[in-house]
Amino acid sequence: MRFDIHIRTKKDLEDAVEEYGFVPYFRNSVKEFSIEENVDPLVWFNGDTEGVWEWKGPVIRQTHCAYGKFLQKKAAFISADWFRDFALYRRDGYDYEGFFNDGYGSYRDKVLLELIEANGPVLSKELKRLGNYRKGGASGFDTSVNRLQQQCFVLISDFRYMKDRFGNDYGWGVAEYSTPEQFFGDEFAEIYPGDPKASFGRVLDHIRTLFPDEPEENVRSFLLR
Repeated sequence: MRFDIHIRTKKDLEDAVEEYGFVPYFRNSVKEFSIEENVDPLVWFNGDTEGVWEWKGPVIRQTHCAYGKFLQKKAAFISADWFRDFALYRRDGYDYEGFFNDGYGSYRDKVLLELIEANGPVLSKELKRLGNYRKGGASGFDTSVNRLQQQCFVLISDFRYMKDRFGNDYGWGVAEYSTPEQFFGDEFAEIYPGDPKASFGRVLDHIRTLFPDEPEENVRSFLLR
């Protein structure tokens, strides 16, 4: 099975997530492995029509996939089945308490993660209010939330739009954050106990199946945070 998509509709994107498991949003070090490189220009950030930007939330809801800045600090969709292996190796087999207790995460990241765990799913604007992320208050929100996504302790569980007085959506979709444990529930807990190296091997083999001509070292580099 090779990676072969052309995105014209929301259904095309949903089908790609479910078929391939990994669908990066933007171009990256693996050539042609992105929506950006395989999308009809009419639905790529076209202000005249609904397109891939507006489809992110519906695709997450329809496929119940993970979405976040998982690959090379860029956004990607990862199906529920593949996210379990992906998260286990990114977490190196740790749950979040063990990860931070053993000194692998910063205090700021831990504070933000605990806020999400206590309040998730939670919109970014509300999360910033709860954590006092403002001028003169706490700093580093974007750095921490992006790092927590790379470590697979946090994901974007939806995008919500603000409403005008007529009930119409407006502006950009606001990210809603959750932990994978909140989003996937008991099925995600099945990753423990597990073998992070074996999980990495399965993910590596899968991506190499999608891109058999890509050098293995390039795929390994692409997958490592």
